[in-house]
Amino acid sequence: MNTAELTPAGKLTAEELGSVHLIGIGGVGMAGLARLLLTRGVPVSGSELREWPALAALRALGGTVHMSHVASNLEGVDTVVFSTAIPQDHLELVEARRLGLRILHRSEALAAAMTGRQTIAVAGTHGKTTTTSIMTVILQHAGQDPSFVIGGEISEAGSNGHHGTGPHFVAEADESDRSFLIYRPHVAIITNIEEDHLNNWGDLDGLKAGFLEFGSLADGFVVTCADGPGTGELIAGLRAAGKTVWTYGEAEGADLRISDVTSSTSGVRYAAELDGQPLGEIKLALPGKHMGLNSAAAVLTGLRLGLPLDKIAEALASFPGVRRRFERKGIAAGVRVYDEYAYHPTSVKAALLTLREVAGDGRLLVVFQPYRVYRTRDLQAELAEALAIADETIVMEVFGPGEMRGPGEGGVALTAAIDLPAGHKVFVPDWQDVPAEVLRRSRPGDVVVTMGAPPISLMGDELLAVLSSEAPE
Repeated sequence: MNTAELTPAGKLTAEELGSVHLIGIGGVGMAGLARLLLTRGVPVSGSELREWPALAALRALGGTVHMSHVASNLEGVDTVVFSTAIPQDHLELVEARRLGLRILHRSEALAAAMTGRQTIAVAGTHGKTTTTSIMTVILQHAGQDPSFVIGGEISEAGSNGHHGTGPHFVAEADESDRSFLIYRPHVAIITNIEEDHLNNWGDLDGLKAGFLEFGSLADGFVVTCADGPGTGELIAGLRAAGKTVWTYGEAEGADLRISDVTSSTSGVRYAAELDGQPLGEIKLALPGKHMGLNSAAAVLTGLRLGLPLDKIAEALASFPGVRRRFERKGIAAGVRVYDEYAYHPTSVKAALLTLREVAGDGRLLVVFQPYRVYRTRDLQAELAEALAIADETIVMEVFGPGEMRGPGEGGVALTAAIDLPAGHKVFVPDWQDVPAEVLRRSRPGDVVVTMGAPPISLMGDELLAVLSSEAPE
């Protein structure tokens, strides 16, 4: 994506967009934007081909949802919004051009909504959604009523977008298509930098340069992990450019240093000190060391914004988690079922190690759908190593809209690469055959997680229903 052709934050307001139509309104990113606009009073319509979970709430807020993609959906529309997943020859985009309507990438519409607000933009290879969610909840507990758009729903609130009355705008900033370079944040949070999205960035050096450019756009300060992958060069580069950079982590010299990190099924806790001064113990009701690091990014940001420590701690203690991020769906036939959105090797490994703790004496079964052909091909060895943490692995075919698989690429090759006995791994291309395979392999005491691409990471409820229907009375 050529971001030089996009309209950056500060050039438009949400109200100037008029009546907005979102192509693919049900996807989590588009639904969050739609919810924000609706709560701001902007007329919103959208089109979809399936009944995504978010659509009922959008209708309740006054949105119009068309369950088809047709030209007539654009009647009375001023601005059409599309995402990177929408092809340029999509019939609604073609019709929008014919009518001379304003056409914006999702990032441009989001940037318009940021205008006039103090933006906190959260980027990084892993942890964006959780960190954005925690930052939002911290501001809410501090009485700030932030606006926000998140790539996932805060579990109990059931919301991934809102127009608030406070001065802050919290947004998840997507590096995958370079669109985060049109934001103009006051605070840029960069959780970590690892090899990913090289189809757009070319190589790891190109990706690092993109994060450096993103950080340089902050007019306030940058927060990043002192011991995170790839951030050492970032910190040095930003400071050399005169930017204020605050760091968190376990490393010596981190501004917010965490230590004595312990994780259990009830959550993660750690001791924290800021600038060498003890802050006491910080608790988060979600397990996993990686969750602790995500929370530390938000804690440091909140403290540098002048928020009171007691409100920050209160927010973390009550944080309910994010849907599809280590989300327990329930238990049936003695089997615990979770949804998890992880698809990059590092996040898959972190999630499975945490779920291994949760499983205890039971076994861990993972249903994994790889996300994107290029990632599955380039990181196959790392994915296979992470998936081998499970006792049983069911691999589906790659979810890669618009991509072509080459010879030897895809789910079959990934399954073969997993270092598990032949009877403990299987390639099942389609979801329709997965529940039967889970039923065959699972037993009471096990943990089953649906993990990976967006479709599969929403299937925990369906799997739970199948397990319930097969449970003996």
